[in-house]
This record gives sequence, structure tokens and C-alpha cells, in this order.
Amino acid sequence: MKVAAVQHDIVWENPEANFAELAPKVAGAAAEGARLVTLSEMYSNGFSMNTGEIAEPVDGPSTQFLIGQAAEHNIWICGSLPEQAPGDPLPRNTLVLAGPDGNVHRYAKKHRFAYGGEDQHYLAGDDTLTVDIDGVAVTLLVCFDLRFAPDFWDAAPHTDLYVVIANWPGARSLHWLRLLQARAIENLAYVLGVNRVGDSGGLPHTGDSRIFGPFGEVLAEAEPNAEVTLFAEIDPATVKAVRNDYPFLGERLR
Repeated sequence: MKVAAVQHDIVWENPEANFAELAPKVAGAAAEGARLVTLSEMYSNGFSMNTGEIAEPVDGPSTQFLIGQAAEHNIWICGSLPEQAPGDPLPRNTLVLAGPDGNVHRYAKKHRFAYGGEDQHYLAGDDTLTVDIDGVAVTLLVCFDLRFAPDFWDAAPHTDLYVVIANWPGARSLHWLRLLQARAIENLAYVLGVNRVGDSGGLPHTGDSRIFGPFGEVLAEAEPNAEVTLFAEIDPATVKAVRNDYPFLGERLR
């Protein structure tokens, strides 16, 4: 299965402007044969704590954009957004995965970034999300989740590809790159990390999106500070073969 990581800038708190900027990028990825297209964390607003203004209802505009793109291009597509369910006092940073058949899957970010105040403005999620996409078992996580290896370990037995969407600042890009590669190596699985570029409130984001193979090898890497789309082929048979040759995962149970 071919996947695409869209490393893009974000117009601050302006979903319509972001929809307009992203639509041709999604179309381009689909035209290249990508079956799964990944956008960044908080793709339509930026990593804003202004939840009183930007929170959307379930199936709001940012979700509808993803649903529309999935249907138009016959693809799977994901990105996260500030989704507030009825009765909840705050929204959740919710990764929405829209499929070509109209189905929608959700994962609410489990580990909120308290250093940036996210825990004061967003509710936490509970469980991780794994979805079968064209025969590939894909586990989807959001940004700060990358620092919590046990969540990756728990999902490893039923995961071929981890997708991590982010708004990861350039100041800690070394952490981002090393942790993505480590998650691939320790779980013997593909890892796709897609991150934004551009400035948000004086905080620069360099992107540094990557796709790693099950042995930690770099399959695709983005030029820093550039809007670019990465592609890679994901083969679950490769994951199975690597795990058969190097049965490290079973050692965790001892």
C-alpha cells in the first residue's frame, strides 16, 4: 500500500484557508497512487488553545473536509482537529480517519502536552486506534503520544504501520526524529511521522517528516521548512518476515 505524508504549513485559526491550501496537495498525493494520505495535528487551525473559538461539533467542518476528500479521491485520509462532543465541557484533540466508503474512525489524543497548556484546554482520550486499510494494520497516534513507548508496545502485535501526526516544534526536532526511529526499531514496524512547517505564535516548526521501515531504515525524508509530500510503500509481509527473523517482541512477555 502506498502512503503519503503531507508536510504543510497551517494558516492560524482559519479552517477555510487551510482547506483551500490542502485540497490540491491531497489531490496530488492521490494522483500519485497514495491510498492513505496523512495531514498534521490540528491541521485546520494550528495547535491553538483558543478552544472557545475553534472547537467544532462532531462531524463539523474539519471532519467534513476529510470525508469529502476521501470520497472525491477514493482514499483514506487523516488529520486531527478540536472536536467537542455534546455534554463535554471541553473538546478533544481528535484524529479523524475518513475512508473512501464513508466510514469515519476517531482517536482522541491520549497524552496531552501539559508543557504547552493542552491539558487545560482539551480532554484526554482513552484507547489507541488500529484500522485495517487495504490489508495493512495501521495504528494512529498524535504528537506527544510519541514519547510514551508502552502505547506502541501494546499495539505492536496487531500493527504493521504506526502513523504519528504532529505539531512538533523545531527546537526539539532531534527528539522527534530519534523517537520515530526508535519506535520503528523496537516494534519492528513501519513508522510514518508527519509534522507541520511554519510559524505559530513565534514558535517555528521545521517539519522533518519521515517514513521509517521495520528495521529503522529511512524510506522517505522531507526537506526541513518546506511544504512537500513524502511517499512510501508499506508491505505487511515485510513486517512479518522481519519479526520472524528477529523474534524480539516475544521477549517482552518474559
